[in-house]
Amino acid sequence: MGEKILLASCSPRRRELMALITDAFAVCSPDFDESSIREKNPEKLAQLLSGHKAKSISCKSETLVIAADTVVAAPDGSIFGKPRDAHEASAMLHALSGKKHRVITGVTLLDGKYEDTFCVVTDVYFRLLEETEIAAYISSGEPFDKAGGYGIQGKAALFVERIDGDYFNVVGFPVSSVYLAVQKWKAQAEQR
Repeated sequence: MGEKILLASCSPRRRELMALITDAFAVCSPDFDESSIREKNPEKLAQLLSGHKAKSISCKSETLVIAADTVVAAPDGSIFGKPRDAHEASAMLHALSGKKHRVITGVTLLDGKYEDTFCVVTDVYFRLLEETEIAAYISSGEPFDKAGGYGIQGKAALFVERIDGDYFNVVGFPVSSVYLAVQKWKAQAEQR
């Protein structure tokens, strides 16, 4: 790919995963207050958040902007974003302990003449967690910049019995789906 792509993300994980798709991208921090969106459906919420992130970058050129946002749908229907503090992280991990939950990443691709928004869903099964494990994990500092209060690519890998779906989606960037969406964008751009 010779075109330049803007990844609307502050996440080092998303940057690493985007590099699997192409080296021809730059990173731009989205200017959008995620708390301004109220939506109870986790799929819609993830897509709305990714769309607003992409639009905050502005698409006045043919540059493709890619944004993603990940939420966790707890077994009781609650939507978990990033925990604000240790108490909230603990509550999230207790709610996920011994249960299946869904990780949803909304993705938006946007340029001046094109928009594509979709989401990818992965089921994650946690084993029953001990109090000491939850406390130690929170003490590690890992939960605080991750939806649902955990990162599957870090120490929380010890909590996961299995997943059904895309592992990279749980990390926060469904690589294969984004790659296919970029290919679709390229095909459409060639026809313009």
